[in-house]
Amino acid sequence: EKISDFSLNITDCAQVVVPEEVFFTVAAAGILENLLILIAVVRNKNLHLPMYFFICSLAISDMLGSLYKTLENIFIILCKMGYLTRRGDFEKKLDDAMDSMFILSLLGSIFSLLAIAADRYITIFYALRYHNIMTLRRAMVILAIIWAFCAGSSIAIALFSYEAATVIPFTILFPLMMFFILCLYVHMFLLARSHAKKIASLPSSTVHHRTNMKGAITLTIFLGVFLCCWAPFVLHILLAKFCPHNPYCACYMSIFHVNGTLIMCNAIINPMIFAFRSPELRSTFKKMFYCSR
Repeated sequence: EKISDFSLNITDCAQVVVPEEVFFTVAAAGILENLLILIAVVRNKNLHLPMYFFICSLAISDMLGSLYKTLENIFIILCKMGYLTRRGDFEKKLDDAMDSMFILSLLGSIFSLLAIAADRYITIFYALRYHNIMTLRRAMVILAIIWAFCAGSSIAIALFSYEAATVIPFTILFPLMMFFILCLYVHMFLLARSHAKKIASLPSSTVHHRTNMKGAITLTIFLGVFLCCWAPFVLHILLAKFCPHNPYCACYMSIFHVNGTLIMCNAIINPMIFAFRSPELRSTFKKMFYCSR
């Protein structure tokens, strides 16, 4: 709040406020869509595969992001109405808990995308040994390690969020992981043709390869959407920490609510991409919606 008030005095950029009705509608839509993904995977045994478990991990991360922004907005409304104070002990703990949820959502999304990218890489280039390399047990172990690490990191970062030594590694992790995933995809597409020639003599290899490449394209779209939705908010964190009194930084920080809404839009877009591009999920959704008939 201090940064926001000071910013109004050094910049002509007006604060862009997203209406609460729009905010809660977008958040609710994101939570419900990702919940449908989870229910679909649980109900359809054909989707009990490592890739879909990683997708569920991404869905949970998206739900946490929407839930975080919803709780934060409710917290702000209660403060304005006078039911909560801004500097009380309970409010401080509640704020730390919400910050931890936000960081958990971001880290969970990053590592889930990394796991999905690695799974797709193994599927394409080690197709014949995929089921031996990526078993359900190993997928569950990977997810357990990811979420344990993300939970511990989110708590530590939330408790020491005012230290530059904490903020810098957290913000560096975002572009570093994105760069690593991007390199993985570039390597995947560059070697895809040569690998396709090696397995061309196998039965149904062309169909199998096209299916895997379609999955790789889908996940590439996910990566682009993730960057567009999360990068503005991460940039906001950097600017608020290192140049809060600069007029240009203050002008960018005036669209804080827009950046928060983008995070929730990511939770809406991801399930839509899966629903349109995955025949198995489309079939499961149809069965879910028409089960009463």
